[in-house]
Amino acid sequence: MSEPPFSDADFEDADRGFIAALKPGVVHDRGRVVWNNDAYDFLADDCPATVDPSLWRQSRLCAKQGLYEVVPGIYQVRGLDLSNMTLVEGERGMIVIDPLVSVETAAAALALYRQHRGERPVTAVIYTHSHVDHFGGVEGVVSGEVPVLAPAGFMAHAVSENVYAGIAMARRGTYQYGMLLPKGPDGQVGTGLGQNVSTGRVSLIPPTVDITRTGQEETLDGVRIQFQLTPGTEAPAEMNVYFPEHRALCLAENATHNMHNVLTLRGAEVRDARMWSRYLTETIARYGEHTDVAFASHHWPTWGGERVRKFLTEQRDLYAYLHDQTLRLTNLGYTGLEIAERIVLPPALDNAWHARGYYGSVSHNVKAVYQRYMGWFDGNPASLWEHPPTESAKRYVECIGGVDRVVKKAREYASAGDLRFAAQLLKHAVFAEPDHAAAKELLADTYQRLGFGSENATWRNYYLTGAHELRSGIVPTQVSISGGMAAALTVEQILDSVAIRVDGPRAADTRLVIDWHVTDVDEHVRTTLSNGALSQEPVRDDGPADLALTLTKAQLLGLIAGQQPEGIDYRGDRATLGRLVGLVDEPDPNFPIVTP
Repeated sequence: MSEPPFSDADFEDADRGFIAALKPGVVHDRGRVVWNNDAYDFLADDCPATVDPSLWRQSRLCAKQGLYEVVPGIYQVRGLDLSNMTLVEGERGMIVIDPLVSVETAAAALALYRQHRGERPVTAVIYTHSHVDHFGGVEGVVSGEVPVLAPAGFMAHAVSENVYAGIAMARRGTYQYGMLLPKGPDGQVGTGLGQNVSTGRVSLIPPTVDITRTGQEETLDGVRIQFQLTPGTEAPAEMNVYFPEHRALCLAENATHNMHNVLTLRGAEVRDARMWSRYLTETIARYGEHTDVAFASHHWPTWGGERVRKFLTEQRDLYAYLHDQTLRLTNLGYTGLEIAERIVLPPALDNAWHARGYYGSVSHNVKAVYQRYMGWFDGNPASLWEHPPTESAKRYVECIGGVDRVVKKAREYASAGDLRFAAQLLKHAVFAEPDHAAAKELLADTYQRLGFGSENATWRNYYLTGAHELRSGIVPTQVSISGGMAAALTVEQILDSVAIRVDGPRAADTRLVIDWHVTDVDEHVRTTLSNGALSQEPVRDDGPADLALTLTKAQLLGLIAGQQPEGIDYRGDRATLGRLVGLVDEPDPNFPIVTP
């Protein structure tokens, strides 16, 4: 892998239009720090031996913080969260695009803007896509009713991750973002996409206007805006936003200054690299000749029509290359693991800083493309029915001659520079004997060395968090759905959240039927527990339920949260609800990852 020259235009672009920084660069919530960009002041120093120089450069760029002018009338606040907040001035006030993760950081960004641009009201909000870092702070910028625009399907996708695999994603997210690591040369230096994720209050105001087609045009506060829908790219519901009078293109998160994820390490549905590249082709065709500046909800803008077109073309080709070459090799009989070792980017892409794998990587993106088409199975019969990690580890350790022998061999591989295989050996040792101190310490040391050498920020964070937990244990955290997110759940999603927590083996011999009349949304739903599965359907005249409840959605949420809301009308056997609740598990937000 080659490396592009360190003398390039990125630092000039990242500094261009700077107006002022938030001083100090810290945001609080009732005394609790929810964002601290000043913690990254160490990046002003020379790159240490514990960080890849290319990643150090990227983190320096991402750590730049403050209010910036993109073009007259369009401003961005960067460095106050994982994402950027964009403000477009209109006739009476301003339009806010993507109000960050947390209410507190969004409010701080708005205050910084107003300090230097005046007390303009927020007249509209645009969510470019359905990830929380693009809507979670909305209540920090909007106090009254204003138009809120989002791509079609936004609400379903914005809340669904929290319902289904949210606990597991959040746990793995602490690894991906390095949220429990100290900031510094031996710890977290950023995420490649931004520096970190704020930890304030998450909110959600449902959209009032759906963008349903490419080419749809809206005028907000006197500003003409055109939209390009890009579903299934970086997010299931996403769109680019074009400002013809400014000749400015907002690329949401479809083209940023790093290779993005086809499948994020925290877990998600696999994204469609083929459609990603095709939507960027459409972007170039629709807006390429009419754009003087392109900006996104992460990183810094690119100015100049020719530079914008080159940037978009290379981003388009990046995802197309990963997709097409993975399938070419798949059809030659290679597996995902094998393909990930074979694919090297063409020189023009490999030498483009914005195509470097700081957040996504060639390795895990290629495996994701393979997974999208071929699934988890590599085609080898031996892979059909493997032992789970602990049972497999015990057998490997026995074959090698015991844990001490495994540790000795792993030390030899590590000394020879093969840290990857050393880590595999030591994983078996730790899963076979979790209390073996030498195995855990050597595995922690191996993960640390892998992290220090990684250009990819999320790989670094994953390795270093693994090392930290091997040495210090799991730091307990709590995961909960915010009030705004909970209120946005549909009745179907709320009941789904119960169904996926039913302990199937314990519930296998229980049958019960509960009807739910949710008055404020006028829904009548029947849930039936049978054979360990909780199913739901509209209430029909096919027999009485064991229990019927009439309640509001807020009361339903309270019941699910273990509360006893007043005002619910119960008809039938109230013990039925207790029987169901008794069969529901509490998810574990602190499950082990690097130990069994």
